[in-house]
Amino acid sequence: MQPDDKHALAHAGPFSDDERAAVYRAIETRRDVRGQFLPEPLPDALVKRLLAAAHAAPSVGFMQPWNFILIRDGERRCRLREAFERANREAEAMFPDERRALYRSLKLEGIRTAPLSICVTCDPARGGGVVLGRTHNPRMDVYSTVCAVQNLWLAARAEGVGVGWVSIFRDEDVRAILGIPPHVEIVALLCVGFVDRLYREPELAVKGWRQRLDLADLVFEECWEDRAGNRASEP
Repeated sequence: MQPDDKHALAHAGPFSDDERAAVYRAIETRRDVRGQFLPEPLPDALVKRLLAAAHAAPSVGFMQPWNFILIRDGERRCRLREAFERANREAEAMFPDERRALYRSLKLEGIRTAPLSICVTCDPARGGGVVLGRTHNPRMDVYSTVCAVQNLWLAARAEGVGVGWVSIFRDEDVRAILGIPPHVEIVALLCVGFVDRLYREPELAVKGWRQRLDLADLVFEECWEDRAGNRASEP
């Protein structure tokens, strides 16, 4: 059955100047929030808007592989925090001695202070055994889920909500705490809450951990180039 013509295509002209500026502002001022969360809980209607923005993300084969686990319960959040702290001690030990003091100063504590955590998962079985667009790259479902995370993050910025991505944990710990089935992949554990201040630049750059790379060094024309500017051989 063919889709109704009135729903098939729509005008795709550029946004107005103000609309376009708002999109770029959200992109340019989005931050990975670690310690600026306010304790005020997020209204349910706002959380639904953020999730709707995430759910509007593109996905390979339109499989929509994501799920969103909302974690507000104090005891469960405490268990997640303990899992993070165990992994964070392990992570600190992996850096050279001269970097450890700086690592500790970053105070990756959003999981302690944000009023809401959201675990974003990817279900690779949702589209069936053969998924349009995933036939030759099985990770496309995960890439699609990351698009949902970015959608949520940009919508949150527009709403005055901060988001922090917690990546320091053992997968099996979070999986057990949240009861996630074995075949479902954990993509992101997010800390979410209102903020009234954000760093003007990424916090890791402000605190000297790493600086933004020059875009000109990352863009090649037509094929790969090495750092010396030599182009890869072409067939």
